[in-house]
Amino acid sequence: MNFLTFDEIKKNEEVNAFIEKGNYNLGLLGYTEHSQAHCMIVAQTAAMILDKFGYSKHDMELARVAGYMHDIGNAINRIHHAEYGGLLANEILKETDLNVKDRITIVSAISNHDESTGGAVDPVSAALIIADKTDVRRDRVRDEKGKAAFDIHDGVNYAVTAHKLKINVDKKTISLNLQIDPKICSMYEYFEIFLERMMMCRGAADMLGATFKLMANGSKVL
Repeated sequence: MNFLTFDEIKKNEEVNAFIEKGNYNLGLLGYTEHSQAHCMIVAQTAAMILDKFGYSKHDMELARVAGYMHDIGNAINRIHHAEYGGLLANEILKETDLNVKDRITIVSAISNHDESTGGAVDPVSAALIIADKTDVRRDRVRDEKGKAAFDIHDGVNYAVTAHKLKINVDKKTISLNLQIDPKICSMYEYFEIFLERMMMCRGAADMLGATFKLMANGSKVL
């Protein structure tokens, strides 16, 4: 990577303005949190995944940048936000010292991270997909809604009392381990919402030469 670093991107005023506006818009539409906190988790998790599987520091840095920027398209519209995000990222990154090949890798990863229109196209995009789709946690539910106003997406996220992404390099497995409160959300409801995302993770893991597994309350479910 020529000069551009993850530290520079996470301090970029334009990038952060898009993230903040996107998160605000999604809040009005009733979606869970998509703030800088989520973007930081995705960035660091994506890099960790590539690190575990022996990819270069260079690829890890590309994954961090893509992970942090992946949801900027929400500032335009939720539908096709991945593609909008890719276009925005391309324009922002053109103003940096990043070379064309690396810029395209980042833009492609962002543009392909949504389960409705995308899929893993290379290791950076695969790591981004897994990092994004496995960020399932109670504190992504917006407090201001109150439990009485929760929709099924809120209930599914709020039901997750603990989560951990485990990578076993020797067995070549990527496992999402969840503890779900059945009083809040049934396993049926969880799969109704997240099955497509988990299947996308399976395809992404395959791109990395690994198998994706989902464990819920100690039982293997995928």
